[in-house]
Amino acid sequence: MAKTLRALPVSELAGKRALVRVDFNVPLEAGAVADATRIDASLPTLEYLLDAGARPVLLSHLGRPKGEVRPELTLAPVAPCLEERIGHPVHFFGRCEGDEAVARTRELGEAEILLLENTRFLPGETTNDPALAAGFARLGDLYVLDAFGTAHRAHASTAGVAGLLRPSVSGLLVDTELRALGRLGDAPDRPFVVGFGGAKISDKIDLLNVFLDRADVLLVGGAMANTFFAAQGLPTGRSLVESDAVGLAAEILDRAGGRIHLPTDVVVTRDVGDPVSEVWTVPVDAIPEGAAAVDIGPESRQAYAAVVGTARSFFWNGPMGLFEDRRFAAGTFTLAEAAADATAGGAFTVIGGGDSAAAVRAAGLMDRVSHVSTGGGASLKFLSGGELPGVAALEQT
Repeated sequence: MAKTLRALPVSELAGKRALVRVDFNVPLEAGAVADATRIDASLPTLEYLLDAGARPVLLSHLGRPKGEVRPELTLAPVAPCLEERIGHPVHFFGRCEGDEAVARTRELGEAEILLLENTRFLPGETTNDPALAAGFARLGDLYVLDAFGTAHRAHASTAGVAGLLRPSVSGLLVDTELRALGRLGDAPDRPFVVGFGGAKISDKIDLLNVFLDRADVLLVGGAMANTFFAAQGLPTGRSLVESDAVGLAAEILDRAGGRIHLPTDVVVTRDVGDPVSEVWTVPVDAIPEGAAAVDIGPESRQAYAAVVGTARSFFWNGPMGLFEDRRFAAGTFTLAEAAADATAGGAFTVIGGGDSAAAVRAAGLMDRVSHVSTGGGASLKFLSGGELPGVAALEQT
């Protein structure tokens, strides 16, 4: 188990530069932060450090600049947003390594924060370049990993620097993530229900295999369901089907022995991009040749909500349809509401990041489920039994 921030004596924090890897990969619009959810998720750790007298120095990436400086992906707009939310001075410096950056860290005053530039402007970040990791290590006296969404990447600002600075610990966000996801391990409260959506089976095959052995029921929706329909020989019309995974879907169905529930009806349309294209519902064995399935139907929504209502543990990753278009959002929002109702009834519910988290947020239900993960890929890898390099590199207890 990774050593946690709360395990450190205050004497190891007071007056020290705490190098914190945060996840400020936030959307920007017109030069300002459009959604501060990830910034808000970092506040408990930053406030804890400030209260202990530490001086936080923040590293983060933003977007995919691929090792090049791209002005539209600067982290500069994040500094005023963070300052407003945390109520302490936040300084921004337009580099994240080198002597001048180190000097700025040493100039930090009490109760001040320094945010450095996008780590992915440097080509050595994503390749975990040892020299860059050593450069990052000069920026702090201790290291705190609080970016769960990047913990499954062996990058210089995660696994690299964590192996060089001691102490290196998990922040409050990462600790919360690991504890919540750990409850879905070998002995979850039962019945244990899992909801899977999104586009591809192949993206989630490791987790599907794990949950075939662990879960009591698996609910499948989204474009993923179309591939299972194809494996059953059903017509799929113009629906998105992962043709290379049809055989795999057949194997999963055979292995599941009835524990996988597929939609019985779907919402279809002839032109997804046309806002006035006809939208109607059909049984899954009657998808027209010229139409595409874009959401689970009302019968399926009711059935899926009923199953979630029986759960004592529930994990969900992937929308039930193209929820970004409100015409095709009913299935996804119904599952989100069912998760909230199950939580109110005492179930432990986890939303696995990514589009599922976005859907729960859009439905206004973030506070009505047990845990919303901040890292889709990281949560899937952790639950699949894979190692998270960023966590593995931390000091162990």
